Amino acid sequence: MLPVVALVGRPNVGKSTLFNYLTRTRDALVADFPGLTRDRQYGRVRRGQKDYFVVDTGGIVETELGIDEQAMRQVSYALEEADLILLLVDARHGLNAGDEAIAERLRKTGKPVLLVVNKIDRADLAVVAGEFYALGLGEPHPISASHAIGIDTLLDELEAKLSAPEEPEMTEESPGIRIAVVGRPNVGKSTLVNRILGEERVVVYDQPGTTRDSVYIPFERHGKAYTLIDTAGIRRRGRVSETIEKFSVIKALQAIETAHVVIFLIDAREGVTDQDANLLGMVLEIGRGLIIGLNKWDGLSPDQKDNVRRQIDLKLPFLDFAEKHYISALHGTGVGNLLDTVEAIYEASTRDLSASRLTKILQDALVAHQPPLVRGRRIKLKYAHQGGQNPPVIVIHGNQTEEVPGAYKRYLINVFRDTLDIQGTPIKLEFRSSENPFKGKRNILSARQVRKRRRLIRHKKKT
Repeated sequence: MLPVVALVGRPNVGKSTLFNYLTRTRDALVADFPGLTRDRQYGRVRRGQKDYFVVDTGGIVETELGIDEQAMRQVSYALEEADLILLLVDARHGLNAGDEAIAERLRKTGKPVLLVVNKIDRADLAVVAGEFYALGLGEPHPISASHAIGIDTLLDELEAKLSAPEEPEMTEESPGIRIAVVGRPNVGKSTLVNRILGEERVVVYDQPGTTRDSVYIPFERHGKAYTLIDTAGIRRRGRVSETIEKFSVIKALQAIETAHVVIFLIDAREGVTDQDANLLGMVLEIGRGLIIGLNKWDGLSPDQKDNVRRQIDLKLPFLDFAEKHYISALHGTGVGNLLDTVEAIYEASTRDLSASRLTKILQDALVAHQPPLVRGRRIKLKYAHQGGQNPPVIVIHGNQTEEVPGAYKRYLINVFRDTLDIQGTPIKLEFRSSENPFKGKRNILSARQVRKRRRLIRHKKKT
């Protein structure tokens, strides 16, 4: 499971600046997920071989009675989810009572905390370090988030702590094909899980937020092993209630990361919402096989069904590869075919693809439609090979590959998808430019060129 790092501190100490810097270093979607407390934002960080979630939180405000409990409640959920906490303080303003109160609160969590002293570009490092040692959180880590100073050193320390050995989680050992059931609250996720299992294994109640955590349920079907993952619904911002907010968004995102295939449920009566599009964007960025389940379909009129289909085409054009099932989890309509589709998607996303076949498909695509010219030079794509599975990754080598436009990338993805018959899973392309072997080397003349140059020199001397 991907670890979680929470950024906490007083307002205006640079938490969001650091968050933006970290998430900008990867190609994944960064989204302010609706349905969270108003100042929590989730992103994903990829740095070399390291991969983890980072959570930006709202500023913790100190009052005459101590830390404002209302503000602290907004942060407490992120702290519960976190494996590591970064406490940011402001070097320009120095240590104050608010930092001390927050540090005291964080020590009580029992979780590892790194003290980060931000905005050191105009500060005396020796003075700053000595001052913040008083918080009792170990050695301060000076950085400037806005100028990218000291961040690599901080991340080395952070990732070393995240890599510390831990007890293995049972969810990582979940057998067979792992299927995450994801969606907004009250769209029927738990009902669908129970329908697939044929028994009441998870709590079903007509109230949003019944599921508080991701529930992993192993089962077998026709001798094949599966694990169903029922996840907590992610709410819209305007519908968050303090009494039912205590669920883990991170657990839902980790379930998507752990899964091989995601069944994303949409309430067909409500249609496709912006919240659905946001969540599906994260599923796409993580790169899992995808089934879009339109639940409660049997209660719609023909006109309503046509309207939902139009909404899918208009709001989700980036998911044209996804399989769509029109179902009723309550009555079982259309549910019987889901696992067959799951198996087909799993096979497509984990298929071994030979380099010779991928290169042949690439060459045929180039013949049918050449890459564009860049500053008068044609982009050259030479050969391709497989770079990963779940999702399928195809690595293409050539010259000027960094100049390949988005439209041509989509063209190549469609060619690979149609030729290889890969449906239900995204395909990711990685482009690598060949190094010029003579770059930086002296020009080496052939023997014929040397003789010709010598004749010219002798001729000039005679004349």
